[in-house]
Formats: sequence, C-alpha cells, structure tokens
Amino acid sequence: MASSIGDDFPDGVALVVGASGGIGQGVAHRLAASGCRVVLTYRRGLAAAQACADQIQAAGGQAELLQLSLDDLSAVQSALGALVEQQGALHTVVYAVGADISMTYVANIDPDEWHRTIDGDLNGFFNVIKAALPLMRKAGGASFVAITTAGLDRHPPLDILSTVPKAGIEALIRGIAREEGRFGIRANSVAPGIVDGGLFDRLRERVTPEFVEAMKRNTALRRFGSIEEIADVAVFLASRRAGYVTGQHLAVDGGYSV
Repeated sequence: MASSIGDDFPDGVALVVGASGGIGQGVAHRLAASGCRVVLTYRRGLAAAQACADQIQAAGGQAELLQLSLDDLSAVQSALGALVEQQGALHTVVYAVGADISMTYVANIDPDEWHRTIDGDLNGFFNVIKAALPLMRKAGGASFVAITTAGLDRHPPLDILSTVPKAGIEALIRGIAREEGRFGIRANSVAPGIVDGGLFDRLRERVTPEFVEAMKRNTALRRFGSIEEIADVAVFLASRRAGYVTGQHLAVDGGYSV
C-alpha cells in the first residue's frame, strides 16, 4: 500500500457508507481516532451524519460528509471518483448500511418491501464495490469491511428481511477476497448480534418485551453488545494489524451463534 500515516493505516481516506446509523457512526469515530481522514455518507440522515462529523472534528479528527444514493451506480462512481481526486487514495470502505425493516415471518413478507430491501442493501453494496474496486486497484491495495449479521450463523425468527441481503453481501465479500487479493485488496465481514443503539432501538418497538428478553437469554454472555464493541472489530479488520486476514466472517455476537 501507499506510504504510512501511522502504524495502522496508509495515506488517503476511509469511506464509511451508512454513517448516519449507530454502527456507522461508531466505526467513523474509531477510524478517526486511528488517524484516518474519514468521509461519512448518508442518504437522508443528514442531521445524524453531521453530528457525528462535528464530534470527530471537535476531538481533533478529520471528517466530512457525502450524500450518496446507492441505487444510482453512475452517481456512486462519480462521487467516489471525485473523492479520490480530492482526497487521495481510497484505502478503506466500511459498508454499514442497515434497512429499517418489518419484523415478520417468511410467509408474511410483503413483496414490495422485499424488493426495496434487496435493492437498498444488497444492490447498493454491489454499486459501491463496482465503483470502488478500480480505485482500490489503482491505489495498490485497500480493505473492505461489511457489517452484516450474526443471524447468518443462527436464524433469528422475524429477521429474514435483514439476513437475506446480508447473505448476498457475505458472498460478494468472499468473492472480492478471492479474486482481488492479487491486487492487495482485502475483504472481510463483521456480523453483529443484537446491539444496543442504532437500528435495534427502532426494531425493538416492533416486537414484544418477552421477545427481546428471549434474545438476550439466547446469547451466551446474557447481554447485548455495544456499538463500540462492533466498531473496534471493524476497524481492526480494516487496519494493517489484520493485513493477513481476508475472506473472513467474524461474528461479534456475545455467543448468540454458539
């Protein structure tokens, strides 16, 4: 990779896609604390993304915002091309997009919501990698980290609209790792269990308290995770400390999948 800004990351910029969400914000803070210049993307969550950028800057870090509609490949390609032209090499992409889904059984899925979820999450990730890979090859190497779900290891009832697109993202991660390694590009995934904060705060309003407690009992550590615990693992996988790690799925779930 390019010359170093420190022990963990090379020169250039880290892109956090979905930085208006809780885990995306946590990852952005950790990347900035590691010395990275961070670009936070959002679609409609400007206020949350701006607050995160302001906090990073107040702590002495470098952060800026980028509005990005993932359903438009040409717009994503144009935005990432301009980003590299302005900021230098793209050394990290963390994909932290999460759909605000209905909690329902497979038999009850609304077809329109199914297509919206697949388009927004899985196809959105495809557009990001389609735009980013040529830039990463040109830089001589980089790292993808996708935030997926521990529901791929142990099926959580009612959560199928989350797990299906993440399964496709996991397959793409493995494909990138296998095919792009010769260009110095690594790709890994972090699979969170239930995390306090962010998307789960909205989802818990759609299930019963008994359901939430049952999920906690099904976790070996008998507690939910924190955004910081997920962010620490994501930033480790993105960094040079994980330089010989690629194609891996790491469940950070308190033992839910055991």
